[in-house]
Amino acid sequence: MKNHFELLAAYNQWMNSKIYEVAGQLPETELAKDRSAFFGSILGTLNHILVGDTIWLKRFATHPSCEGSLQEVAKLPNPTNLSQIVFDDISSLSEHRAWLDQQIISWIAELTEGDLDFVLSYHNTKGVPANKRYSSLVLHFFNHQTHHRGQVSALLSQAGADVGGTDLLALIPEETHV
Repeated sequence: MKNHFELLAAYNQWMNSKIYEVAGQLPETELAKDRSAFFGSILGTLNHILVGDTIWLKRFATHPSCEGSLQEVAKLPNPTNLSQIVFDDISSLSEHRAWLDQQIISWIAELTEGDLDFVLSYHNTKGVPANKRYSSLVLHFFNHQTHHRGQVSALLSQAGADVGGTDLLALIPEETHV
């Protein structure tokens, strides 16, 4: 399972790089324009992904084996809500996104298969307690990113920008038959 999460971490970084490169070429007015998406704009949706990632990574940092690998993320301020605009300019958002993506890759690299069987206790953003398998939560974490990046890709398309190929398949290596 860890190999799959390493692939998803690489995919996350690759896709964010592509998305932010394209978004960075648009005027700020296009990025902030309300496009009737759930989080309004391209900038709003990119901030939501960052907020969601921060919330989950801070939860994941409570895992006994992750205190070191997610130490810097754990120090980040807690987001105030899921629609919070953490950065209102694409340059600052992009810089923080690249840093966070590297934190994700390092964290996943340090996980062991045994770590993934852990049951994580946490409270959701409404304060409701939960106890769920770590591996399932990590899968949700990557799925959430992919879901909202798909929305961003559509919003960029509406703005006349093309992200290009977005399939995970692009990162799956060729195998030789044995």
